[in-house]
Amino acid sequence: MFLSKLYSVFLPQIQAMEPIIIGIESSCDDTSASILQGRKILSNVIANQDVHTKYGGVVPELASRAHQQNIIPVIQAAITEAGISKNDISAIAFTRGPGLLGSLLVGTSFAKAFSLSLDIPMLEVDHLQAHILAHFIDMNGQDVPEFPFLCLTVSGGHSQIVKVNDYFDMEIIGKTIDDAAGEAFDKSAKIIGLTYPGGPHIDRLAKIGNAHAFDFPKPKIRGLDYSFSGIKTSFLYFIRDNLRKNPNFIEENQADLAASIQRVIIEILMGKLKRASRETGIRQIAVAGGVSANSGLRQAIMDGEKQYGWKAFIPPLQFTTDNAAMIAIAGYYKLLKKEFIGLDFAPYARALHKL
Repeated sequence: MFLSKLYSVFLPQIQAMEPIIIGIESSCDDTSASILQGRKILSNVIANQDVHTKYGGVVPELASRAHQQNIIPVIQAAITEAGISKNDISAIAFTRGPGLLGSLLVGTSFAKAFSLSLDIPMLEVDHLQAHILAHFIDMNGQDVPEFPFLCLTVSGGHSQIVKVNDYFDMEIIGKTIDDAAGEAFDKSAKIIGLTYPGGPHIDRLAKIGNAHAFDFPKPKIRGLDYSFSGIKTSFLYFIRDNLRKNPNFIEENQADLAASIQRVIIEILMGKLKRASRETGIRQIAVAGGVSANSGLRQAIMDGEKQYGWKAFIPPLQFTTDNAAMIAIAGYYKLLKKEFIGLDFAPYARALHKL
């Protein structure tokens, strides 16, 4: 009854004008809200949670509490920055999963209440699909990938090679069998005394270090799958052994260590991506997720245009980390397919096997 009413009232509005969609992202430790009109971004507000820094990682209970404090101010800021009224909003898109369950519950609960109060439909979004679809946000008419394309999706929790056949027809053809690339960056950073999140610090130091000062063994995994647990262990033991010989080893070599571990992680990522492109014959190549902000990885993807004949797609830095604009654009394409969701759902914490 509820959805039938929404369809009869809402669908004529879609046909008359580009809909205004609010996106909500609360899967981990960033609370974000974004307003899109069609594919054009009107606002994208993110509240970070600094409380986790002293713990060296995200504390789920603290994250969910911070979301409760941030979500209303963030959404109000997004609406104000977009220059609209809440009554102008056509639909609400939200992250249903995967992520931290407590954090997701804050976003989904707000989405339900917002939908009921404004009598507008809801659009559930998979967080990993949204990272990929961020490439379709209209940023002054830039090129977008053509289907099918391959997307290397890399973050602190996920490392995947995804074959994207359509907006919501995605096949995971390679994934990590243990740790993610982002976790390898963060743990390596912690080992050499850098604060959380360590990935950006590794990237900063790598720019002034010698990437070939040290070498670390790469895993031999069949097919297109990844493994990053071994390189973390190798890095840890390498540091331990050298500290025994020289207590100042880290201090004297920190930039070179950062540059070397970054090079090896990127070589692992690129090795499987090159193989995937070769085996599928697909040369439209994109990258997404938090690790796609890494300057070394971005350069390696761009170098593929000359070396392998790729057409490369690199997201703007503002859309690499968790943000609600990617949720809103995924919601836009779901809206076009009329894939609304009712109130009888719960968020999911674990990633789906098929996107």
